[in-house]
Amino acid sequence: MSASPTRSVGLPLINILRLKGVPILQQLHLEERLLRTTSDNWFIINDGTIDPTIVMGISGKPKELIHIDSVIRDDVPVIRRFTGGGTVIVDQATIFVTFICNKGAVPDLQSYPKPIMSWSSLIYEKVFQGIGDFRLHENDYILGNRKFGGNAQSIIKNRWVHHTSFLWDYQKSNMGYLKMPKRAPKYRQERDHLEFICRMKDYISRSNFIDRTIDAVGNHFVLKSEDLEDAQNHLSSNFAPTSRLLTREELERDLELERTTSNSLMDDAALIS
Repeated sequence: MSASPTRSVGLPLINILRLKGVPILQQLHLEERLLRTTSDNWFIINDGTIDPTIVMGISGKPKELIHIDSVIRDDVPVIRRFTGGGTVIVDQATIFVTFICNKGAVPDLQSYPKPIMSWSSLIYEKVFQGIGDFRLHENDYILGNRKFGGNAQSIIKNRWVHHTSFLWDYQKSNMGYLKMPKRAPKYRQERDHLEFICRMKDYISRSNFIDRTIDAVGNHFVLKSEDLEDAQNHLSSNFAPTSRLLTREELERDLELERTTSNSLMDDAALIS
């Protein structure tokens, strides 16, 4: 799908890469390589990933964000990605949308987090036009007052990446691996995960969301279809991406530290009482 001749005049070119079921770590490696070793604009949709996987931001600390004992027990993979943002658990029911752009690709857009977020929300305002009560609120995409899309970014000298995990659906049991984050948006109001998030499938079909997103992007870019092999041909083999799986040893070390800290706090409380 591409922009019509009428609306494409003067628009920048963006390569569109449609994926299905690509493992999230592979996707993150691809994104960072495209960001840092190419000079093209990229628009990526990955319709679902494989096994449930926890993905943390670049500065995320497992003991603060996840129930490590449950994660180890159930052998849930944990990834620290190359971008900022919060912690999510993703699976086959998650839809991933990524923009990788040169500074200047979007006219008058300043390459800072808030302007990029605001610009991205214009895409999804178009997607959800007439569907629910869509808003960008405190860096989240929400319907009503419940979150369905989490965002993360990385901004380098001449380029930026903005990617989103959309909860088309989710398993309630998977949300139990996540702790209440210390730095939560105010509108969350200490709601637990199941009260804070919603399922996009209650508002729009999976295929309709993807089609409408592609069409909305076509208002801002000329779309050029690429496949995964084409995209990989653009890449430098010398670049080592930084997103990675945390090892079991790392998680066990954090779990031990968490227990030690908890025991110390209990001892201090006993002394005070």
